[in-house]
Amino acid sequence: MSDTALAPAVTPASVDRPAVREVGIIMNGVSGRMGYRQHLVRSILAIRDGGGILLPDGTRLTVKPLLVGRSEAKLAELAARHGIEDYTTDLDAALADPRWEIYADFLVTKARSSALRKAIAAGKTIYTEKPTAETADEALELAKLAAAAGVKTGVVHDKLYLPGLQKLKRLIDSGFFGRILSVRGEFGYWVFEGDWQPAQRPSWNYRAEDGGGIIVDMFPHWNYVLENLFGEVKSVYAQASVHIADRWDENGEHYTATAEDAAYGIFEIDGNAAGEPIVAQINSSWTVRVNRDELVEFHVDGTHGSAVVGLFGAKIQHRNATPKPVWNPDLADDHDYDADWAEVPTNDVFQNGFKQQWEEFLLSYALGTEYEFDLLSGARGVLLAEAGLRSSREGRKVELTALSLD
Repeated sequence: MSDTALAPAVTPASVDRPAVREVGIIMNGVSGRMGYRQHLVRSILAIRDGGGILLPDGTRLTVKPLLVGRSEAKLAELAARHGIEDYTTDLDAALADPRWEIYADFLVTKARSSALRKAIAAGKTIYTEKPTAETADEALELAKLAAAAGVKTGVVHDKLYLPGLQKLKRLIDSGFFGRILSVRGEFGYWVFEGDWQPAQRPSWNYRAEDGGGIIVDMFPHWNYVLENLFGEVKSVYAQASVHIADRWDENGEHYTATAEDAAYGIFEIDGNAAGEPIVAQINSSWTVRVNRDELVEFHVDGTHGSAVVGLFGAKIQHRNATPKPVWNPDLADDHDYDADWAEVPTNDVFQNGFKQQWEEFLLSYALGTEYEFDLLSGARGVLLAEAGLRSSREGRKVELTALSLD
C-alpha cells in the first residue's frame, strides 16, 4: 500500500477529481463492544464508506483499517463481514510496518499502557480510549513519553459530542445562565446481576483486580465534561459503594464483586466568573432504575436561568419564566412544573459523536495542528478517578494537583 496515492495531473477532464491520501490505522481491540460498534463500524468504516474526509485544500483523506486482536478466527469473521483486507494477531509486526501510521487502542484498561508504550516507541500517532492507564503517574508518564518522542496523541472525549451537551455548550457560550452556580448529574441504569438475566456489562467491570469499577470508568468522563464546559476540577469528595456483591459472569459462574457499582461525587470547579467555585454533584450507578428522560442528565443552575440536558434533549427555564413555589406540606401541589420548561431547538445536524471526534482528530493529523484532547488531558481524567477512590477510602475531600509535561 502506498502512503499517498495522487490523482492524475489536473487537466480539463480531471479537474473535479481531487488528490486522495489513504491513512492506515491499526485498530487494537475491535472485538470488544465499544471498539467494534462505535470505533470500527460507526466511525472508521463510516468514514471509509463515505469517501473519507475532505481537507481544506480540496484533497481527501481516506482510511484503511488493520484489525488486531488475540483471536484470528474472530478477526477473520469481522474482516469478511465488513470487507476489510487486513487483520493480524501480531501487534509488534503491525507497529513495525510503515504502512500503518496511526495506532488506535480499545483494549481493557489493564492492557492499554503496555500497548501504548510500544506504539510510542514505534513513532505511531496514537488515538486511544480512556482511561489511558491504571494510575495517574503512569498516565502522565505516557503523556511525557509521547511528547518527548514527538508523537501526536488523541484520547476519546465522546460525551462532549452528545447533542444534549453540545446544546448546553451553546447555552453557556451565549451567556444564558448568567453566573453558573451548580451542576447536578445523574448517570446510570440497572445492570442485571447475571443469575436470572444476563448482565449488560462484562463481568470484569465488577472486579477491581481486573481494572473494574464505576469510578475508573466514569470519573475520567466527568473530568473532561466538567473542565471543557465549566472549568478545571479542583477537588473531589466521593463515596464508592459495592451495593451488589453477588454477581454471575458470562459463563453463569458466581463471583463476588470487588469493585464499586455506584459512586456519589461532589466536585469543586474553578470556573465561576465571581471567583467562587461551581459545585457539581454527580451520581454514577449501575444499580439504579431509571426514572428520568434519558440515561444521563445534567441540571445546571445559574443566576439568570437553568437547563436540564441529556444525551439528546435540552430544556431551559429563564429567570423571567421561573415560578414562585411555596412550601406547604398540608396541601397537594397541582402545579405542572414540567410545563414551565421550554425545549431547546436542535438547529444543527448532529452525527455520531465517536465519528465526529475521529474526523476532527484525523483532520488535525493531516494538517499538523495541535489537538487539545491528548494524553495529558487523559491523564487528568485518571487523576480525578484516582482522587475519587482515595477520597472514598479516606472519607475526606481530596484536592487535585495540576499536571504538566515539565
